[in-house]
Amino acid sequence: MKTVVVIGALGMMGQAALSGLTRHKVVTASRSGKGCDFQVDITNKDSLRKLFESVGEFDAVVNTVGHCEYAPFQEMTSDQWATTIQSKMLGQINVVHVGLEYIKDGGSFTLISGILNMKPVPQAIADATTSGAIDTFVKCVAHELPRGIRINVVNPTVLEEAMDVYGDMLRGFQPVPGALVGKAFERSVDGFVTGQVLFVDA
Repeated sequence: MKTVVVIGALGMMGQAALSGLTRHKVVTASRSGKGCDFQVDITNKDSLRKLFESVGEFDAVVNTVGHCEYAPFQEMTSDQWATTIQSKMLGQINVVHVGLEYIKDGGSFTLISGILNMKPVPQAIADATTSGAIDTFVKCVAHELPRGIRINVVNPTVLEEAMDVYGDMLRGFQPVPGALVGKAFERSVDGFVTGQVLFVDA
């Protein structure tokens, strides 16, 4: 049994991840901290250090959060771009950069991207761009991680459980159940692959 820190555990993607981690001791965290073991802001390195120091020894980190702003490209403001980049891209890079100071030898990181960098839709340019950046980051940084530490990213299509939120934006997309996405997180945490984009699509 591993100790796995799941960031964003209460969200729909977090719940999907948890469904694949039932064999392990899970420590939960979220931006608000409500209903979780700890509070954390992935855009703040000090907040991440506080989280990892509070948890103590752990084997894996699963991040399922990254806020994105949506608007047509010509209407996207600098603030909207900055918010998305700071959270979906740099926030997740922070998780790895800070987490390396605390994670056990042979541990693993699992990040989240999303299918829109492969199947673009209107108004989702920031999401698509940062998802593509995280996919590339994982492929490249895997070669630099020390102590046998692995890293992968789960790139899912829309969840069945989220169609009431994203259904209008993602017309023509076949959703998948959260439990199927949970299997990808399970493969990342329990397997031996590294530097991989684990696609979950219909």
